[in-house]
Amino acid sequence: MGYAQLVIGPAGSGKSTYCSSLYQHCETIGRSIHIVNLDPAAENFDYPVAMDIRELISLDDVMEELGLGPNGGLIYCMEHLEDNLDDWLNEELDNYLDDDYLVFDCPGQIELFSHVPMLRNFVEHLKRKNFNVCAVYLLDSQFVTDVTKYISGCMASLSAMVQLELPHINILSKMDLVTNKREVEKYLDPEPHHLLSELNERMAPKFKKLNKSLIELVDEYSMVSFIPLDLRKESSIQYILAQIDNCIQYGEDADVKIRDFDENDGDE
Repeated sequence: MGYAQLVIGPAGSGKSTYCSSLYQHCETIGRSIHIVNLDPAAENFDYPVAMDIRELISLDDVMEELGLGPNGGLIYCMEHLEDNLDDWLNEELDNYLDDDYLVFDCPGQIELFSHVPMLRNFVEHLKRKNFNVCAVYLLDSQFVTDVTKYISGCMASLSAMVQLELPHINILSKMDLVTNKREVEKYLDPEPHHLLSELNERMAPKFKKLNKSLIELVDEYSMVSFIPLDLRKESSIQYILAQIDNCIQYGEDADVKIRDFDENDGDE
């Protein structure tokens, strides 16, 4: 059985930075993971790329040859990936052992994980290949400055949860860049009635029924919970990794893979 994280979230939410920090953390503790680039528009990486969609198709080539714009070109690239799941992806996955741990760094176009089927079909293919998969949704903490933006972020995350039907971890990224942490921390695990009260204060009275329905929806799906990610603290990435491992039962059915370090390395 393999294990995988599907790292999703809006553009600029810190997905690649999260993947890089996760790789560095695992390298430090001697744990083996493999980062996969699923963004055909990506250019630079701060981590070793184990698999790269650009070996199959790149956004620049699609835009040049087909005359498509960035968004249309990216959708075309992901459709091409979907058409090659049984060929290119299977061939790449055959390079890994049954208990390997893959982290898929996804593009930031929100429609890919909200309503078009490509990523869902990609996930179903991973499941058929005997992978336990967890969706890791990143939301920029600097975006969550008031209740309306918080609810908007929750709705986007909930849309991904419903579309992908995966165990789901929500992360407030870039906490190390937030100047007023109190304003953000109150949204990490808020009480629904406090959210409703704050939402009613900010919006016109005619929206009260809508506000109540939104809060009930978020609460019923257990969405009102985010884990903060502060890259200055090793314990932060360690805690998030532990939560994800628990979701996909990593370590329960397979031994943690530890690198073999040469005892003489420290003497050189």
